[in-house]
Amino acid sequence: MPTVAEQFIEVLRRAGVRRIYGVVGDSLNPVVDAVRRTGGIDWVHVRNEEAGAFAAAAEAQTTGRLAVCAGSCGPGNTHLVQGLYDAHRSGAPVLALASQIPSTQIGTSYFQETHPERLFVDCSHYCEAIGTPEQMPRILRTAIQHAIGLGGVSVLTLAGDVAACDAVNPTGEHDFLVDRGIVRPPADQIDQLARALNHADKVMLFCGAGTRHARSEVMALAYKTLAPVGHALRGKEWIQFANPFDVGMSGLLGYGACYDAMQEADLVLLLGTDFPYDDFLPLQNTIQIDHNPSHLGRRTPLDLAVHGDVGETLRLVLDRVEQKRDRTYLEAMLRQHTRALENVVSAYTRDIEKHTPIHPEYVASVLDDLAADDAIFTVDTGMCNVWAARYITPNGRRRVMGSFVHGSMANALPHAIGAQYGAPGRQVISMSGDGGLAMLLGELLTVRLHRIPVKTIVFNNASLGMVRLEMMVDGFPAYETDHEPADFAAIAAAAGIESARVERPGDVRPAIERALALPGPYLLDVVTDPNALSLPPHITPKQIKGFALSAGKTVLTGGVGKMLDLARSNLRNIPRP
Repeated sequence: MPTVAEQFIEVLRRAGVRRIYGVVGDSLNPVVDAVRRTGGIDWVHVRNEEAGAFAAAAEAQTTGRLAVCAGSCGPGNTHLVQGLYDAHRSGAPVLALASQIPSTQIGTSYFQETHPERLFVDCSHYCEAIGTPEQMPRILRTAIQHAIGLGGVSVLTLAGDVAACDAVNPTGEHDFLVDRGIVRPPADQIDQLARALNHADKVMLFCGAGTRHARSEVMALAYKTLAPVGHALRGKEWIQFANPFDVGMSGLLGYGACYDAMQEADLVLLLGTDFPYDDFLPLQNTIQIDHNPSHLGRRTPLDLAVHGDVGETLRLVLDRVEQKRDRTYLEAMLRQHTRALENVVSAYTRDIEKHTPIHPEYVASVLDDLAADDAIFTVDTGMCNVWAARYITPNGRRRVMGSFVHGSMANALPHAIGAQYGAPGRQVISMSGDGGLAMLLGELLTVRLHRIPVKTIVFNNASLGMVRLEMMVDGFPAYETDHEPADFAAIAAAAGIESARVERPGDVRPAIERALALPGPYLLDVVTDPNALSLPPHITPKQIKGFALSAGKTVLTGGVGKMLDLARSNLRNIPRP
C-alpha cells in the first residue's frame, strides 16, 4: 500500500501536474521523497517559497492547467502567502501544500507551529487540513476541483507524520472538470440590453480580461453601435490589437481618450472587467456584463446588470442591435485619441541618442521592436507596469503577465520562471525593476540552477519610481524612495548568468539584440532615468496641487510606442456602416 504522500503525488500526476515549486525540508520530506520516486513529476527548487507561489501562478496562467507549490511547516508555508494572494486574485488555478508540524503536537505551541488552515482562508477558495489517511484521496480531489473549477487557489495542510502513514483508501480513477460551461444570460436581460443599446446615441465599450474569447463579438458590436473601445490593463492584450475603434486605456497607467470617451457616452458597457478605480468610471449610464455575478455593480451603480459570458451575451444581442449611422461621437473620440498620443510621443523620441540616464520609455520601445511575436512578458509592479502598458504592442499571440490585481512587488522574475516552465519553447522576458528584483534577488540562483532561459531586462533607476510618483501626487517630497545604485549585471555574473550593463542610449538596441539572441538565461542591466515618471490620462485638481508642491522632478505623460501609428491609421479609416 502506498503512503499518503505517495498517494498525494499520484493524484497530482493524474491531474496533469508536472512539477511542484518549493523549498524542501523537515515536514515535507515524505512528499519530496515521493516526488523523487514518481516518474512524470519533478521538484523545482526555488530560493524562497514566495517565488514558488508566483511561479506556479504564472505557469497556471500560461497553460490554463493546475500548478502546484509547497512550503514546509511554519515559516516555510507562511512565505507562500504573497504569491498565493497574487494567484488567487488573478484567477490562476494553483494548489498549495502547506506542510505542518507533527499532528500530535498541534495546539501545544510547538516549534514552528502555525495554523495554515486559518492563515490562507482569505487567499483561497478552499483551505482545509488533512488530519487522517482516511481523508485521502477525496479531500485532495476536492481541493483540485475548487482550484480549476472556480479559478484560484486551494490550500491543503498536511502534517509530516500523516504524510508518512500508509494510505487507507485506493487511489482509483477520477475525471476532473476542466472546461467550464458558458453562462447564458436570462432572456429578459438580453431584451433590456438590446433596448438600451438601441436607445443610446453614444455608446462606449470598456473591456477587461473577460473579453479574452470574445474579441470578434466585441468588434461586431462596436461596428454596429459605432462605439469607441477602451480597455483596462488586463484587457489590453486581448482587445487592443488591430482594433479600429481603439481609444486607449483608462486607470492610473492609462493613456489616450479612453477616460473622456467614457465620460461623454450616453451608455457605457463594462465587458468582462472588474476595474477597481471608481474615480475613472462615470458612475452613471452604465451596463455591466460578467460571468461572475459577484462582480456586478460593486464598482459603480448600474442601469442593468447582465449575468453572462461576454461572448455568449453579445452573440445573443447582436442581431437585435440596430445599425447606428451617426459617426460624430466616434470620430471625435478617435481624433482626440490621436491628438493625445501626438502630444506626448516625443517624450521618448527626442534626443534619445544623447539623453543619459537612458529614457526607460526608449528601452521598452526597443524591447517591443525586438521581442518575438509570441513572447511572454512578465512585469514588475511599479513603473515597469507603465512601460509595459504603453510600449509592449499586443498582437493576439503575445502575453503580458504581472501582479495586476494584487500589486505585489518582486513578481516579474518568479513569474518568468513559471511562465518558462509552462511554455518551454517560447521567449520569456522579465521586465524587472531594480526594487522588485532586489526583493527576491535569490531567484537569479534558481534561474542559474535550472538553466532557465529567461531574459531579465532590469530597469535600474536606483529608485522606487511609482512610490516617488505617489508621494508627489499627494504633495509630499520624495523621501526614502532612492537608494544606492547597484550593478545587477555584476551580481548576475557572480551567480553564473551571462550579463551586460548599459549606460548609454546608443548601446540599448545592440545589447537587447544580444540578450534575446543568446541561448540560456541572460540579464541586461540598463541604467535608466529616475525622473521619467508618468501621469494618468485624468488628474484631479487635488493631484495637480500635489505636483505643484513637489519641486524638481520631470513628469512625463509618456509616449505609447507604436500606438500613435495605429491611432492615425484608425483616424484615416473610420469604420463606415
